[in-house]
Amino acid sequence: MFTSHSEPPQERGAEPATVRAVSAVLNRPRGGGSAPPAPRTGTARPAYELPVLLAIVMVAALLTLWGLDDSSFHAFYAAGVRSMTDNPVAFFYGSFDPGNTITIDKLPGYLWPQAVSALVFGFRPWALVLPQAIEGMACVVLLHGLVRRWAGVPAGLLAAGFLTLTPVFVGLGRSVTEDSPFALLLLLAAAATQRATERGRGRRLLLAGVWVGAAFQCKMLEAWAVLPALAVTYLVAAPTTLRRRLLDVALAGAVACGVSLSWMVVATLTPASERPYLDGTTDNSAYGLVVGYNFLTRFHGLDAAAAGSVAPNEALRTAGTGPGMGDSVWKMFSPGIATQTGWLYPLAALGVAGGAWALWRRRAARTDRELAGYVLWGSWLVTFFLLFSFGSVTGHTYYMGVVAVALAAMGGAGAVPAWRACRRGGRRAWVLPGVIAVNLAWCVTLTLWYPHFFPWSVPTAAALGLVALVLSCIRRRPRLVTAGLTAGLAAVLLIPAVWSASALSLRYNQPGSLGRVGPTNHRVGNPLAKLGPPQERLLAYLTAHRGGAEYLAAVPGWGDAAPYIISADAHVLPVGGFTGRAPYPTSGGFRELMDTGRLRYVVLNRAEANMSLRHAVTSTAVIVRWTVGHCTVVPSAAYGSGDQTEALYDCGPGHERGRAAAHEGLSSSAATAPCSTPRSRIARAQWAGGCHNW
Repeated sequence: MFTSHSEPPQERGAEPATVRAVSAVLNRPRGGGSAPPAPRTGTARPAYELPVLLAIVMVAALLTLWGLDDSSFHAFYAAGVRSMTDNPVAFFYGSFDPGNTITIDKLPGYLWPQAVSALVFGFRPWALVLPQAIEGMACVVLLHGLVRRWAGVPAGLLAAGFLTLTPVFVGLGRSVTEDSPFALLLLLAAAATQRATERGRGRRLLLAGVWVGAAFQCKMLEAWAVLPALAVTYLVAAPTTLRRRLLDVALAGAVACGVSLSWMVVATLTPASERPYLDGTTDNSAYGLVVGYNFLTRFHGLDAAAAGSVAPNEALRTAGTGPGMGDSVWKMFSPGIATQTGWLYPLAALGVAGGAWALWRRRAARTDRELAGYVLWGSWLVTFFLLFSFGSVTGHTYYMGVVAVALAAMGGAGAVPAWRACRRGGRRAWVLPGVIAVNLAWCVTLTLWYPHFFPWSVPTAAALGLVALVLSCIRRRPRLVTAGLTAGLAAVLLIPAVWSASALSLRYNQPGSLGRVGPTNHRVGNPLAKLGPPQERLLAYLTAHRGGAEYLAAVPGWGDAAPYIISADAHVLPVGGFTGRAPYPTSGGFRELMDTGRLRYVVLNRAEANMSLRHAVTSTAVIVRWTVGHCTVVPSAAYGSGDQTEALYDCGPGHERGRAAAHEGLSSSAATAPCSTPRSRIARAQWAGGCHNW
């Protein structure tokens, strides 16, 4: 589609500064050839490259760092980070609470940088967001280097610019989610694979396996989705024998597997009494956490319970779903996802199709560097696109960071040869203007879902597109063609740039949230992340009456426990984990805590307590039901609270409604809760009891 020939002589004369700059970046030096040689180490950089790259990075820094002091805590993740700064066990396992009772519901690798930042700068909201902002800027620089080495300097700069102006990537740099470090680690793996493929060096491919294993600590099995792209690239294009290529790929796969499973092996070999309970599981197993809860539950119709996963909470599954964002196989084209990730779908498609056509026309050699690049990024894009199309993303657009990276790479690689073909004239001269027109129409279509969000952007983009079309028609004036193409790219990038820039307003993005940018994000602050005055008085009462108890109180539900952990680093006992369905503590373990004096008080949300009385089908509901039936309510006047949403129960000696009845009530209630796992796999040793002692 885009074969290259010598460019015709251009007319002399002064050009506008903007047009001259764009032309300098995109136009290849005369002399023909099938493709611009990718710069190698030691090759002099073009004079424009570093200033343009610095400008792009500065834009990325502005978009991610602006308003960082207005960051808010994400209650669930912030509670985990606060606990992880307390002791090495909590840091390694990702404990949700300071007492190392239960972990967060994921592997903790992505929170390690946040915990280190909190230790260095103090436990502040912006300190938890800062690592993601730095990782995002690093992704921009690294993507430029990767695409530059494959498709040339102009394509590398365009890819970096496209990524910088993608709303989801701006949101990731301002969030506390795992996808910013995840994307960076996969880019490092791609860089190692690229270097290994160029010279057939297996050692560099082993390094790629290490990076994939590190990415596994952030997103678990999703990290392995990149392995086909890396493996196929090396197998196809490495300049060595097939036997050697197969051996290198096998060794790198073994390294990736070993590093990936390292945390799981440690957690499995560590006695349950010496580590927190693994949230999201029914059997306290790392396998249940990674494979069952965080993988199988993402695909409808698969049996995650057999792998040790708790049943997913459907209310949480659909949380955060934006307008028009369903869970069908077409979700990647829905406005909820496409407005965050997919503004440049047509340009990326141009990169895929144009690259395949050009390689076919010139019969590229197996070890051709351009071929290796298209295999890498094409495989990456297709794999993750299909993975998210068929898997559930639970309403979270921040999963799309790895898709945005590949879209930017393919868009940059496709735009440059199409630009040159347009300037040369001929049958293929209208490919880029046509794709720009389609891309602009796609952008305008997406904005129809949000007609009141910066409405001036649509007519402005349309006007630029019209100017681009008119100028592109003047084929005898190369300067005007260049100006037209520049206006066309500006028209395509204007709307996503407006969406990305909206992150500078708290109205459209809250630093510390889950990465959504634009009109579907209106959250300012997080009420779950701090104690209100009634809770502060309750905490003071619990502290004063703690006695020798290990825990201030048991608090069913992470949302009710998180404020006490974030604000006061309080040793509360969270019951039920993130979904409220993790069977920890067991009913027997809970009773053991009461009998040994390590726990006395229980704080219940009144609405949830009433629901548990009617539907005691989980271990958490059983504990709540027993508490309501057998413990004494502490009058709110005792701790000076007028809050009617929470109730404090005293289950200490002399405050139970009959000791024998308490045992009987707990046992009979527990009969309705799931109980199929051996006690030793669920409870810590000192909390012996569990299902088989009911």
